[in-house]
Amino acid sequence: MDVMGDKATLFGTGRFVQSSPWEDPRDETGEAADEAAEELRQRLAAEAGDVEAMSVLGAMLLRRGDLDGAEPHLRAATAAGDRAAANNLGVLLHQRGYADEAAGWWRIAAVAGSTAAAHALGRHHRERGDEPAAEYWLRQSAEQGHTLGAYALADLLEHRGDTAGTERWMRVAAERGHREGAYRLARALDRRAAGESDDAAALVREAEQWYRQAAARGHRRAALHLGTILERRGDLKEAGRWYLTSAKDGEVRAACALGFLLRDAGDTENAAVWWLRAAQDGDGNAANALGALHAERGETQTAERWYRAAMDAGDINGAYNLGLLCADQGRTAQAEQWYRRAAYAGHREAANALAILLLRAGDATGAEPWFSKAAEAGSVDAAFNLGILHAGRGEERSALRWYEQAAAAGHREAALQVGMARLREGEEGEAERFLRCAAGGGSAEAAYRLATVLDARRPPEPAHELGEPVNRRSECEEWYERAASQGHRRAQVRVGMLAAARGDVVEAARWYREAAEAGSRNGAFNLGLLLAREGREPEAAVWWTRAADAGHGRAALRLALVYARRGELAEGQRWAERAAALGPLAVTERAARLRDALREELSA
Repeated sequence: MDVMGDKATLFGTGRFVQSSPWEDPRDETGEAADEAAEELRQRLAAEAGDVEAMSVLGAMLLRRGDLDGAEPHLRAATAAGDRAAANNLGVLLHQRGYADEAAGWWRIAAVAGSTAAAHALGRHHRERGDEPAAEYWLRQSAEQGHTLGAYALADLLEHRGDTAGTERWMRVAAERGHREGAYRLARALDRRAAGESDDAAALVREAEQWYRQAAARGHRRAALHLGTILERRGDLKEAGRWYLTSAKDGEVRAACALGFLLRDAGDTENAAVWWLRAAQDGDGNAANALGALHAERGETQTAERWYRAAMDAGDINGAYNLGLLCADQGRTAQAEQWYRRAAYAGHREAANALAILLLRAGDATGAEPWFSKAAEAGSVDAAFNLGILHAGRGEERSALRWYEQAAAAGHREAALQVGMARLREGEEGEAERFLRCAAGGGSAEAAYRLATVLDARRPPEPAHELGEPVNRRSECEEWYERAASQGHRRAQVRVGMLAAARGDVVEAARWYREAAEAGSRNGAFNLGLLLAREGREPEAAVWWTRAADAGHGRAALRLALVYARRGELAEGQRWAERAAALGPLAVTERAARLRDALREELSA
């Protein structure tokens, strides 16, 4: 009966909220009723002089925000030696703004063994700038197992630059479930992985583990970085899930990253939705992505609006992209203006683009400093362009220096230029190294040049024994074929010649024809020879005519002989005249004799 009477009185005070008919009364009121009953029990015990009850009641009132009600109970319990009450009294006084008095009570509780008070006292000293005292009390708290103390100690040591100590205590906090500690430990491991090549993979794996722990506890930035690791590894589906989790929690960078993931998967519509959300929250990268998307669709005004939004968000890529947009539209003056704005802000590719714009306008003097600025900032294209600029002036050494800088950064055409320079200087070993680099990067010219180097040093083919295969392909042939498959005409002719030497007439004809149709006069001549040997002289004459018209002397001589045999002496004489003029010397001599003989026969 006493309990029922007490509960009825509590209902009357409004401390309990009546439940609706559709709710389980225990959902809300049950918990509140239990708390009220517990408070009443502790109050009665405190009034009877129970020190522990005074401490518990004071803590309950403090949590509720009833500072006036909590203070007398906490002071009474503290006076009786309760360390938890001393700590909570310190918290109460700190909330009232009496920091020094709070610190006094925290000291009493900490000396009595309260880890929470030691943590609070350490935080107090750090706020006052007394780092030695802060470290002492935080270390006391951390070493006695207080999670927040371990995290606060790690934070202090990080401020001091103590990397080893920071990682040790951040790890302790993370292992005890501290969400921010797990995130910061993961970030530290991630940064170490970026700077170390030996243990990078192991560090990234451990960082991933801590990111997962923090992300699972709702840390949105941890979810973002976890998504980044997974995306780099190729786990795009899981990466997308974590980006989505982070983006829904308000992380704009995750929304932007999710947009790029969706775009790469071909879902530009949903990508635009996430970019829009991120851009509206001030993400310049997302605004640039939206601008590029609208530019691809031909919606230039909308694209320009988003590029300007990117600039307003502090992303200088917006100015560079505006320059590209204006250049594509032929608005050169505006393009120059935007390129300059981005270049002055340190955008290296904008500096390179500005230099190209000036160079095309005939201002080589104005272009060179911008090429230099871009190259010194790390633009590989600018370094290569400087090489071209110096080479055009005949400044070969300066050109080579810039080509080498670009080649070292992986620019294949620059590597080709360095390789060719080394060949001219007779440094065949160095030339081969650069040519391999350029050819491996996809340069057809480099593949052809490398093949010629290898071809020149290839020993003569040994005599073949009976039954031994004769179609072994050397490395130089592989490079010739790679260049030929990329449309390199001289390589196609050479591959045709090698095929013909093996007796593979069909393959030879295929490569000769491909080269000839692309404009190679040697390809046309050799195809004509192949057709003539098969008895298809009229068709051969068609290709020789194409070769001779392109300046091939031997093709002209062949035509002269064809027409002479047919009895068409005047046409034969005309082609003999043409062959004599084209050369080379051996052809000129033969063509001159044939021409004179045909002239005599015509005049006879």
